[in-house]
Amino acid sequence: MKVILLDELRGKGGEGDLVEVAQGYAENYLFPNKVAQPATPGNIKQLEQRRHNIEKREEKRIADANTMQEKLDGKTVTVDAKVGENNQLFGSVTTAQIASAIKSQLGVEIDRKRITRTAAIKTAGKHDIEINLYREINALVSLYVGVVEDKLDEDAVKEAAAEAVASDDASVAEESTKEAAAGGEGQE
Repeated sequence: MKVILLDELRGKGGEGDLVEVAQGYAENYLFPNKVAQPATPGNIKQLEQRRHNIEKREEKRIADANTMQEKLDGKTVTVDAKVGENNQLFGSVTTAQIASAIKSQLGVEIDRKRITRTAAIKTAGKHDIEINLYREINALVSLYVGVVEDKLDEDAVKEAAAEAVASDDASVAEESTKEAAAGGEGQE
């Protein structure tokens, strides 16, 4: 089924493009969400009359995407996360966390849906993130996933555990001495 796009549809085209899609997709998603309209002769004639305005908006979107690409391309952002053994994260870094980090650290607001990833980020370190800004305009951002908390020194942890065991042993010995003394008094 041929439709006229009213907005950008990733992988298909932008506003004013005439594209072929499945009928069910058009009727159940594109038309109700006002992303497209049927390609009837009347709608095609209206499209030709609006073509100049669409081209102006398209030029502005491309210019905005290029400006945003200059702000983002090659930049680095950091996301703090809890790290376990072998640099494995507790959970994973989400696109919402990445978008929030970009907004707070670079001052650029992007939609989390524009962040393209091949797999979940589950390890600490450097990861390259691609952001689809508009059509074929992409930016590459370096993401460093770090540790939220300072790691405790293992010797300090062992020492604290030994002290806790010693204090527990002392309190147990003290309690048994008190029980023995109380038991001895009650029997007399």
